[in-house]
Amino acid sequence: MPPILSLRHYNHDQIVHSHQHTQLVFGLRGQLDFEMNDRGSRIQQQQLAVVPSETRHACGSASGSRCLILDIPDDNWLQQRLGHHSEPGRRLLEKPAALHLSPAQSQLVGWLAASPVDDPVISEQGAALLLASLAGGCEPVMQSSPLPLAAIHAHVERHLGHPLEVRDLARLAGLSVPRFHARFVSETGMTPMEFVRRRRVQQGRELLIGTRLAVGEIAARVGYASQSAFTAALSREFGMTPRALRRESLDNRG
Repeated sequence: MPPILSLRHYNHDQIVHSHQHTQLVFGLRGQLDFEMNDRGSRIQQQQLAVVPSETRHACGSASGSRCLILDIPDDNWLQQRLGHHSEPGRRLLEKPAALHLSPAQSQLVGWLAASPVDDPVISEQGAALLLASLAGGCEPVMQSSPLPLAAIHAHVERHLGHPLEVRDLARLAGLSVPRFHARFVSETGMTPMEFVRRRRVQQGRELLIGTRLAVGEIAARVGYASQSAFTAALSREFGMTPRALRRESLDNRG
């Protein structure tokens, strides 16, 4: 079991895991992108994430984040330390959530973060005091709004012939790359680059059928470095070469 209170720094390296104890993550500085049960939030100052035991979660921070972590030992510890606050405390810890702190709660978090949290007395009593305060109630953070998929699709369509990277699309959504990737998969059922690949082969097919452009030119227009790479992609997606697709289209028209 880790220390009850600890200070941690997060960076762009995404962490995906679960643990056997319940954990509270309090934002101190920067923004931490958090994902639990396919729902995301951005934890920053005056906010916290509740991570119940065994809950698989992902987190990362594109520009760096500093957080105060409270690792709760077990129910017996809650009962012994919180007394009559233990039952509302348990209810608070039952479900994954992103919550707002009140000004007083935020001030307490800041005081603990500036204290020697490796001191067992400060860690134990500070954690109990903070949990008793949280048991009095917190406001939920609003759920993330849907991704701007129309804008993302339009951007991809305009730039099919150019290199496209996930960070370009994440910037449109105002999210870090790990957070955007997780949200995109959750909302569309595919990764961002899988979506780009599909649009390239679909647009390539439309140009083959609807124009007389040379195959090499079509390949370049939809972002393939060579005609052979475009042919291989079409064959994987549709089971046909560019020539076969054109011939089939002409036969259907005739």
